[in-house]
Amino acid sequence: QVQLVESGGGLVQAGGSLRLSCAASGRTFSTASMGWFRQALGKEREFVTAISWIGGSTYTYYADSVKGRFTISRDNAKNTVYLQMNSLKPEDTAVYFCAAGRSYSSGSDRSSNSYNYWGQGTQVTVSS
Repeated sequence: QVQLVESGGGLVQAGGSLRLSCAASGRTFSTASMGWFRQALGKEREFVTAISWIGGSTYTYYADSVKGRFTISRDNAKNTVYLQMNSLKPEDTAVYFCAAGRSYSSGSDRSSNSYNYWGQGTQVTVSS
């Protein structure tokens, strides 16, 4: 099992920045992808970004809506994935979930069904 704990959410004005963290514990060696999804009130959960690793290479993937504004990164030593969010917009308001997948292809799949473990979510609210 892998446990994921998100932190860093909060309230920010439009144009501002936030950094989310996702700390993984447990059988982290069994994972090959980590991603962020978000779910706004009344909407379905959607893919935001993901990072996958295989061998010595790392690959990142972004939804078009966040490309150029959000950056995903990973600190192997801390088993932590970060989501740096800049130029935030009111439409970025949602609960953000961290997810971990056992497969390298989870990142490119961009589907929540590809992930095996989920965090509890952290609220991000962007005011206009």
